[in-house]
Amino acid sequence: MGLFTKRKRRPSRRAEAKALKHKAAMEAKLGARNDRKAQRAQARIDRKVAKARISTLQAEEKAALKLAAKAERDPFSASQVRKYLGVARVLVPVLAPLAYRGATFVRGQIDTRRAQQLGIGIDQLGDFAGHGGKLQARIANVESALGKIEGEADNKKFVTTTEDRLASLSAAVRTAEQMPAPRRRAVHQSISDELSGVEADVLARLGVN
Repeated sequence: MGLFTKRKRRPSRRAEAKALKHKAAMEAKLGARNDRKAQRAQARIDRKVAKARISTLQAEEKAALKLAAKAERDPFSASQVRKYLGVARVLVPVLAPLAYRGATFVRGQIDTRRAQQLGIGIDQLGDFAGHGGKLQARIANVESALGKIEGEADNKKFVTTTEDRLASLSAAVRTAEQMPAPRRRAVHQSISDELSGVEADVLARLGVN
């Protein structure tokens, strides 16, 4: 029995070894195939990642170029402001005296025109400031004209009475200066109307129709 048993086991071991060898070969073959598939899949993934990265970099570069172009067009961008400041450092010492002279000239023209409108000398503008400056200037001109009326008795009385009226009107102008705008305008209009009558009386005394 022992002899038959040994003979039966030898072919079984060979078959088993052969099966194991075949299995190992198949596993190696399948493993190699799976490795190739995995490598191809990884390569595809790497290509997609690289393509996506390139697209991202291109988009970022395009956005940066667009932003730079916009900054160049923007007159108040940081780079432009720095340029303006650099130019200003050079030009301010040159232009400041010219600007001052120009402003002084314009101010002089404005003051001259205002003095002409008020009928006073330019050196008197400071005396007729404020909202009622024009009325005060008219009162001063009437007072000046009173001095030209000849000193007859009737004229002296007229001059004294008129001076009192002018003093009252001048006080009213100063009082109206602190009033709200609508009220002040109404008072100024009333003063102007009365002053027009005084001016007409003075002109009549001076023989001016």
